Amino acid sequence: MFPTLRDVTAWMDQTYHPSWAGGWDAVGLVCGDPEQPVRKILLAVDPAPAVVEEAVAWGADLLVVHHPLLLKPVSSVAATSPKGRAVHTLIGAGCALFTAHTNADAPAAGVSESLALTLGLRDLEPIVPDTGPGLDKLVTFVPHEHAEPLRQAITAAGAGSIGDYDSCTFTTAGEGRFRPLDGATPMIGQVGEVEVVAESRIEAVFPRARRRHVLEAMRSAHPYEEPAYDVLELADLPATGGSARGDGRIGVLAEPTPLRAFAERVERALPETAHGVRVAGDPDRMVQIIAVTGGAGDFLLDTVLGTAADVYVTSDLRHHRAAEFLEHAGPALVDVAHWAAEWTWLPVLERRLAEGLDRGEDTVDLRVSTICTDPWSFRV
Repeated sequence: MFPTLRDVTAWMDQTYHPSWAGGWDAVGLVCGDPEQPVRKILLAVDPAPAVVEEAVAWGADLLVVHHPLLLKPVSSVAATSPKGRAVHTLIGAGCALFTAHTNADAPAAGVSESLALTLGLRDLEPIVPDTGPGLDKLVTFVPHEHAEPLRQAITAAGAGSIGDYDSCTFTTAGEGRFRPLDGATPMIGQVGEVEVVAESRIEAVFPRARRRHVLEAMRSAHPYEEPAYDVLELADLPATGGSARGDGRIGVLAEPTPLRAFAERVERALPETAHGVRVAGDPDRMVQIIAVTGGAGDFLLDTVLGTAADVYVTSDLRHHRAAEFLEHAGPALVDVAHWAAEWTWLPVLERRLAEGLDRGEDTVDLRVSTICTDPWSFRV
């Protein structure tokens, strides 16, 4: 049995989670019936008219693209505009449309990592590692006999999840001392007298976004009128390794190479475009440490200056930003077509989808579109 559109989009969302997209972005399912079977999937960078026609002519059930069709809010998809016609054409042919944009840029097997591997880089690390959501640690103190109900309450509220484990807490025994003052109604002890209680110190980490929920659960389960507790904001520690998520990638070539020869390697590795490969730097400079960012990467120029990179490969570099970057005598610049850089992700996605959707008998047919949708058509 072929997977449904719901199955495919669930795999895409798990692999390229929509929460990783920028807040301004528009990712996910654009059109299509989640219950329809998916036998053919076409992969492309842009939902351009020519790509939509290719999908329909091939009989695709799903078109997966990198760039959103409807990035800005619209009030109509009437077939009086190119975008409206694309939606009508796809729906009329029974072809769904799904977008994975900035949520596919930074993760493992994402756009930047695919570009780096296409260029032959190894020992990859993100240029700016993603530290993930912030974490807090709760520390509180409770009489021994109330420790287990309190642990259960805070873990049910979201505390104590670490990787593939939940209910993770740490408990130590100690003595609690306090003196209730006038107006207090203590559960243990007398007003005006110092009380000593055998207590458990309970610790657990939780996502910072769950702070209010965890504290409410702790107060509800705690027997004391005024529970003592600490909330510690934990340091953001970036993940490391080639599977880490983050902006861009930095890696090394197998051996030092003249800048001109490296630029020629880039030109051979990427699909041909009228834009070609532009280079800023001494062509005879030896380079080995390479930073890359798929798509428009000028937002990382200042960060790349602080790395050991010999070259920065990206797209859409502007005159003033590039000129100012070079004044610092840092890495050389290699500017490639935006479409060509991001196209390198499609064969990677094709392989991963084939593995993720493998059901034995009914094999989904996958195809990478080779239609060049770079906006520049020729040079003179």
